[in-house]
Amino acid sequence: MAGILDKENTIASPGFNRWLVPPAALAIHLSIGMAYGFSVFWKPLGNALKDGAGDPVASCSAGAATFSDKLAGTAKALFATDCNWTQFDLGWMFTLFFVLLGCSAAIFGGWLEREGPRKTGFVSAILWAGGLLISAYGIYVHQLWLLWLGSGVIGGIGLGLAYISPVSTLIKWFPDHRGMATGMAIMGFGGGAMIGSPIATKLMAHFSEAGGAGVWQTFVILGIIYFIFMVSGSFGYRIPATGWKPEGWNPPAKTENAMIASKHVHLNNAHKTPQFWLLWLVLCMNVSACIGILGAASPMLQETFGGALIGQPELGFADVKNDHAMTTAAALVGAGFVGLISVFNIFGRIGWASSSDKLGRKCTYYIFFVLGAFLYCSSAYVAGFKSLSLFVACFCIISSMYGGGFATIPAYLADMFGTQFVGAIHGRILLAWSTAGLVGPVIVNYMHDTRLEAGVPYDQIYAPIMLVLAGMMVVGFIANMLIKPVADKDFMTDKELAAVRSAGHEKVAAKNATASAVTEKHSVVMLLAWAAVLVPIIYGIWSTAQKAWSLFS
Repeated sequence: MAGILDKENTIASPGFNRWLVPPAALAIHLSIGMAYGFSVFWKPLGNALKDGAGDPVASCSAGAATFSDKLAGTAKALFATDCNWTQFDLGWMFTLFFVLLGCSAAIFGGWLEREGPRKTGFVSAILWAGGLLISAYGIYVHQLWLLWLGSGVIGGIGLGLAYISPVSTLIKWFPDHRGMATGMAIMGFGGGAMIGSPIATKLMAHFSEAGGAGVWQTFVILGIIYFIFMVSGSFGYRIPATGWKPEGWNPPAKTENAMIASKHVHLNNAHKTPQFWLLWLVLCMNVSACIGILGAASPMLQETFGGALIGQPELGFADVKNDHAMTTAAALVGAGFVGLISVFNIFGRIGWASSSDKLGRKCTYYIFFVLGAFLYCSSAYVAGFKSLSLFVACFCIISSMYGGGFATIPAYLADMFGTQFVGAIHGRILLAWSTAGLVGPVIVNYMHDTRLEAGVPYDQIYAPIMLVLAGMMVVGFIANMLIKPVADKDFMTDKELAAVRSAGHEKVAAKNATASAVTEKHSVVMLLAWAAVLVPIIYGIWSTAQKAWSLFS
């Protein structure tokens, strides 16, 4: 088994079809992308414990008025079995996802470059699926700390390894379309919730018929499915030999675009450049502004529009939440909203990243920040006069740019620092995601719970939150404006590059090796590989379209 997972055994043989690699990446990223869909579990988990009359028992932080009181309530909830969990309590699991994702990506990025994507993907499958099983047991015994440990910590490490596993691989397979390559590499992460959310909702509904919320059983089923998909994807990875290039393509001249480097910066020197930290800030602001609000997408929609989601606009969420049937119906619409923004997330990744090949990475990020600030302010306005369709449209576009930012940043890094260590450098830049995973959800959840405790009506809770997030867009715009080409002194010499490649046991391709015309032909294996990932995507789009119809009807 160890030999099969070794990097040397993943180097593609002559004639290998590079279009077999994207479905392998998608199989892994569609699995871990369910991290974005965890908000569909918040309401069922928050009402898991019932009293003798069938009503939800109070939470451990009931009546908490300050942030320290909420933290004290969360500390109690970690081990208590007699009180329910709040969105603030559960939101920390979402925060742990992305804190650990960034940390593990930064720590193990160098290991990925040495060991290859197959071993990285296999280990990530064990961690992500295993974390879901641990969480399932935590739900069963009503122990919040097990959810934090299972999905948050162990699963979060698995997220980091899985997330970076295809990036440098696909950039090397598609040097002629870097943006498209990075879009394909991580587009599945944005679409995982589109598939997983409706499946999880149906599974919970099915298992709840026997009593309880049906959440722990859902975690078990998802863990098994995701493990199978991720292992299959990891064994589908191949890496090209050094010197390989697509047929008919030649690297652009050095003077063609000053923002695209023709040499390579060593991993140990990348963080010493100002470009690294400006890109870090660009990613951090883009993610911070989006991740908190998208992580609370389902409850945000339910609280803002209440009965309007189920055809009773005269009812607010305060009226709906006390009726089980109406709450369930609203939750289904909320799941549709989560799925809809996942559709835009996934296609925004491939769309915006591919467009960046023509627009340029810097220009693409300018669009993200200017349009993003406008849409956050607009969403607060349209929510005020209860325009459901415009509100949803704002967040669909925001979600597309959120995904597009993630998909474009690896290509931006490859342009600035070269491709030799782009996977590891990308891993380190994802510490910005860790920071954002803490800042964004904490700001949103804290402002949400504080305003709720202060008696602010449900439909007015989110307006000031949107203005804070718009301010983050402005900071990101300034950071992007300051990015300049990397200085020549920071690049490796040809001798240093040769030594790095030799130490990494990289196989050198035959002289002038290119992708032969034969490799571009469709094969049965390639059709099956693409079908394995496209069928779930089509199912997710269809399920989302059905649920989202009511949002625009």
